Amino acid sequence: MHPILPTSPGFSFTFLFIDIIFGLIGLTLILVFHGSALNHIVMRFERLTKANLEKKQHNWIFLHFYVAFIFFALIHISEIFIWSGIIIWLNLIPDAAQAILFAGSCYTTVGFVSDILPAGWKSMAFFIAFTGLFSLAWTTSVMIGMTALYKEAWNLKYAHRKF
Repeated sequence: MHPILPTSPGFSFTFLFIDIIFGLIGLTLILVFHGSALNHIVMRFERLTKANLEKKQHNWIFLHFYVAFIFFALIHISEIFIWSGIIIWLNLIPDAAQAILFAGSCYTTVGFVSDILPAGWKSMAFFIAFTGLFSLAWTTSVMIGMTALYKEAWNLKYAHRKF
């Protein structure tokens, strides 16, 4: 176990309190990271696509759109790694591969990995899942907003066509 944490394997309110504190710290860390990274990508996308619209460079808008999606995926993968790092730092799952799989399973809420956290730390999975739900929903809403610019570029590029 981690040197600053209690080592009793049974349930206690102390474990629950510490679990909640670390869960809230992880949730806050991830959401601040997510919001900052997302905002950076969206602002870059909007700045570049507006300039491309003015120059009628529609294909560049399509490229920026798909590159932004790749960066969104990388943000989510990074967040899984951050959760894995927290889990490893707390020595809850010492094996890095298992920690990554567990964090990814919880973050995506797919649940393909069984709960392998030690007793007293079971609610950590909830915080990881909660973070994933918020982050994925946030990304989805941003992507919907970006689709309007993509659609505008598409319509301008193919305005002369009769479908």
